[in-house]
Amino acid sequence: MAVTYLAAYDVSDDQRRARLAALLQAYGDRIQKSVFLLNVDAEELAKITEKAGAIIKAETDSLWVLRQCAGCWKVSLQLGQASRPERRLYFAVL
Repeated sequence: MAVTYLAAYDVSDDQRRARLAALLQAYGDRIQKSVFLLNVDAEELAKITEKAGAIIKAETDSLWVLRQCAGCWKVSLQLGQASRPERRLYFAVL
């Protein structure tokens, strides 16, 4: 079952930051420059954290991944142009 997570990072190196952003973009939607919403299951989350751990430098970088419950979103506040991205399904024909 997919769960929504909020992922936020602070990465000091441009190349590592770009790689981490690309990884998170593959699994979710960017809502701020360094903040993503991920709608993933436990297996996908494990893949993300494993790959992210290989990208970031623990001494200087950080990645927060926070689980978001349905109740959290009911009481969330968005101002200005902020809005939760619509979930889009993509199909690939092989």
